[in-house]
Amino acid sequence: MKYGESTFDILYLLFAIISGCILLFKAKNRTGKLMGAAALVLGCGDAFHLVPRVLNYFVSSDFTAALGIGKLITSITMTVFYLLLYYLWQTLHPGREQRSMTILVWVLTAVRIVLCLFPQNGWLTNSSGVTWGVIRNNPFVLLGAAVCLLFFRSRKKNRILSPVWLYILLSFLFYLPVAVGAGLVPILGMLMLPKTVCYILIIIAFLRFTVKNDPQN
Repeated sequence: MKYGESTFDILYLLFAIISGCILLFKAKNRTGKLMGAAALVLGCGDAFHLVPRVLNYFVSSDFTAALGIGKLITSITMTVFYLLLYYLWQTLHPGREQRSMTILVWVLTAVRIVLCLFPQNGWLTNSSGVTWGVIRNNPFVLLGAAVCLLFFRSRKKNRILSPVWLYILLSFLFYLPVAVGAGLVPILGMLMLPKTVCYILIIIAFLRFTVKNDPQN
């Protein structure tokens, strides 16, 4: 089990980070830059949690604090990832910006990050309880729902990016049981694998979009 999960995690991180670099390198406009930044933030942020997790399988050392802090960093970078997705949607659909939605997205982002910084989360001991798991994820779920709804409403505008809303929805359906109950039921942590697959599919959509819109192709 540890070999399979570790291999998957390493391949995912390499894919996300390399894809982010490729997207940024090939970026010709704001859309490409946002796609590259989102993929890079996703991969680099997850590395803070997944690398200690992989090392914990093979190194005889106490990774409790590293795993907890890694979860904290990942929680923040995941929030930034959805903020970038919101601005990506705006760039893809110019003229449809809504000031109220932008304010809402920024408020939810700020509240989520601030809640993640509270000591009650128990990051240093990697022992977050159910209560704070629910509290800190409330604004995150609302942020994801807002971004998901925007991509759903515009799903017919671009064939390549049309399923992004579904990937976002599924990622949250897999993530929430882990975020809330994995401390009590560790087996729920396995749901992070299909959640990660959803993110891989989002990055693949970004790569396909970039290739299709590359004037050299």
